[in-house]
Amino acid sequence: MDKELISALIEKNPNLKQFSKKMELMVPGAYCMHHAWGFGQIQEYDFENNRILIDFFEQDRKNHPMDPGFCAKKIDILSDNHILVLQHQDPSLVDNMISKDPVSIIQKILQNDPEGVLSNTEIINILNRLMGESKAKKWWTATKKLLVKEPIIGVPAKKNGNYELREEPIKPEEEILEEFYLNKKPKTKIQLAQKLHQLSSNVEAIANDLPAILQTLTEACKDSLQLTQAERLNGVWVRNDLARHLHEDPESMEPTSGSLIEETENLSELASQLPSTYLKRFLDLLTRVYPEKWQKIIFQLLQKSDGRFTNECVNFLIERDLIEDLKHNLTSWLMDQSIKGPVLFWMIKNRQAKKLSSLFEGMVNPKLLSCVFSAIDHISLHSDSTRRIPLADLISDDVALIPELLHNADEETATDLAQTLLINQGFDDLTKKSILARFIKRYPNIQSLIDGSLKTDEAESALIVSQESYDKRMKELEELVSVHIPENKKAIEIAREHGDLRENAEYHMAKDDQKVLDARRRDLEKNISRATITDFTQAETDEIGIGSVVELLEGSSGKILTFSILGAWDSAPEKNIVSYKTPLGTNLMNKKVGEEVEIDVDGVKEHWTIRSILRWVDRASF
Repeated sequence: MDKELISALIEKNPNLKQFSKKMELMVPGAYCMHHAWGFGQIQEYDFENNRILIDFFEQDRKNHPMDPGFCAKKIDILSDNHILVLQHQDPSLVDNMISKDPVSIIQKILQNDPEGVLSNTEIINILNRLMGESKAKKWWTATKKLLVKEPIIGVPAKKNGNYELREEPIKPEEEILEEFYLNKKPKTKIQLAQKLHQLSSNVEAIANDLPAILQTLTEACKDSLQLTQAERLNGVWVRNDLARHLHEDPESMEPTSGSLIEETENLSELASQLPSTYLKRFLDLLTRVYPEKWQKIIFQLLQKSDGRFTNECVNFLIERDLIEDLKHNLTSWLMDQSIKGPVLFWMIKNRQAKKLSSLFEGMVNPKLLSCVFSAIDHISLHSDSTRRIPLADLISDDVALIPELLHNADEETATDLAQTLLINQGFDDLTKKSILARFIKRYPNIQSLIDGSLKTDEAESALIVSQESYDKRMKELEELVSVHIPENKKAIEIAREHGDLRENAEYHMAKDDQKVLDARRRDLEKNISRATITDFTQAETDEIGIGSVVELLEGSSGKILTFSILGAWDSAPEKNIVSYKTPLGTNLMNKKVGEEVEIDVDGVKEHWTIRSILRWVDRASF
């Protein structure tokens, strides 16, 4: 924009003076960024309408007119060497940088910040525009590992820190060493020493400091009250890895990894606290500390294991040709129902793996399903959390599982399992219906069990609804689960990166939204599970029911009111359509022509007489 035009705008709106430098850059051909509409390019100035015309590429908006004052406040002008500009001008060049020189991408992104400092969130926002959200996430995870070794870029020590473009390159080893000597916390020292080991594969950069580092780690791991047993073991392993570079025998340095294992009272708790990268090392250590009984110990750990440790234990045992022992233990745990949820989860996920076919032979049966239901119920009853149960989700999502487990079951066994499912606390009603449908497909007589349960337990709470209102509730639930809840989860993660959660307003707002969304999801699932769809054809004309159109007469005035009594979710007061669940609907139900009813009209109780009863489905002939 020329200075004369800028001066005229400032004269009309003095607040724009602070943006005068930016407005000078708002010329045709300049690239820009809007927080919502994304990346764009200024095309021209429309003098007749006093508008800047901009092409927004991400929104496919061409010559989009915008008020110049609004642009000055809301749009950022990008330099010619901004990564998004370079991509627009030469996509192949940027694609080559993305695949072959990822560090240069981050370097260019930081160069375009006035201070060369950006947060993780700010960088990922640019990367999302550059390569798409799914690719950007994977690419950024890999690139962060490269940045740790990059002298020209400062990497934050904490997740919510900033990435910084340095004026002078600094070797990452030097930076970590400085922090190692300044920090007083044993746990942080161990983490920093681990970083040094990962960075310095040739150890030349830290060779002179190794003896002091080893001594510090040894003292920290001996008897620090600030460390858990898992953190001490982690520290010893880091020390041992570094000691080997000095050709020292780690077993001569106390405490040894073996001595820590021997003094540990609860190995399962220790395993649950170890980083996943050390789990195999932990199992291997057990074979050396307990050469005579390590198999028994690892099977005990497997029985109580969780998550990735379950998988590590199984693989460790199979690699040592103990598949028959594994099968014997799994079978025994199934028979006495002492098998835990994580192990069952692993079994179900891997039941079709070809290399494990001999292991699962004879195990995929009703007994396995019984143990699964028992484990889910136990988890639900003993958990304070409202989080979903992974094993329950797996049973619900894997539609082929129930038919497989019931393959050789007789009807009595299947009926018992269906009854177990009906009273299980780990499934919501909608999920129970979905799983029971798989039972019924194989054993149709189980339908009577469900019908009987509904009559005794749910008849009074059943909801009669129209197909249209049912479809609307289902659509809302689907959007909630597939769109709004994932968006909220993403918002929480983004807000979490902003720092101190106690002072983080965005985080607390997102968490409040999460509670509202979860409550709405539970409410929808509960009500949908109670719903019975009707087309209102069952309505009669001798008495008022669901699907009736009722004409009421007020005797003294001769005034007539007409109401349609429809399903639980069909109320539309502006059309005189009321749900049978409303006070008016409840009051009218089962009444006949000539009977008198008391209704509330504008806050006044009045007596009306039922003049006629027609059917909703016949309304075209009214």
